Amino acid sequence: MTLRITEVEAYGGPESGPWPDPAAHSYRGPTGRNRVMFGPAGHLYVYRSYGIHHCANISVGPHGVAAAVLLRGAEVIAGEADVRTRRTPGTSAENLARGPGNLAEALGLTLDDNGLDVFASNARVSVTFPDGKTPVEAGPRVGISVAADRTWRLWIPGGIGVSAYRRSPRAPMP
Repeated sequence: MTLRITEVEAYGGPESGPWPDPAAHSYRGPTGRNRVMFGPAGHLYVYRSYGIHHCANISVGPHGVAAAVLLRGAEVIAGEADVRTRRTPGTSAENLARGPGNLAEALGLTLDDNGLDVFASNARVSVTFPDGKTPVEAGPRVGISVAADRTWRLWIPGGIGVSAYRRSPRAPMP
C-alpha cells in the first residue's frame, strides 16, 4: 500500500528547546508516552487520541530535541482495497485518509507501531521524499487551543485528504 502525505502539522517541544510549543505533547518534557518525539529523527510517535483513535507523528529533531510532524492527511495511491478493510464501508476515496485518526486507521497503525523507524529497510511503514516541486501552502494548526496561530500546518493545495481548517473554539482570537 502507498499513501501520499498531503497534509502535516509541526509540533515543537519544551520551553527550554529551540521550538517551544505549549500545544505539543512534549512541552512538559519527556515521558514514557512522548519519548519518541525527543529523537532521533525518523521514528513514529503513535498515541491514542481522546481514547478513540490513533494518531501518528514522525520525529524530526536530533536525539534529545523534541520535534515532530503530525500526519494529518493523505491520498491512497496504491492498495485502496486494503485501506477499505480498515475504514467504514462506503467512505469516499477523498476521505479514506483525511484527518489524523483516519490516516492512522488507513495505515493500520496501533500503539505497537510507536517508535518504528520509518527509514529502516524492513519497516512496515516507510517514508520517501518527493522531488520538492510540489506546491505547498502553510497556515495555522487545526483544533488546538494554544499556539493556534502558528503557521505550522502544511498542505498540498487541492490535495486529496487535506482537511478543512477548523479553529478550536477554545483558541483565543488573534
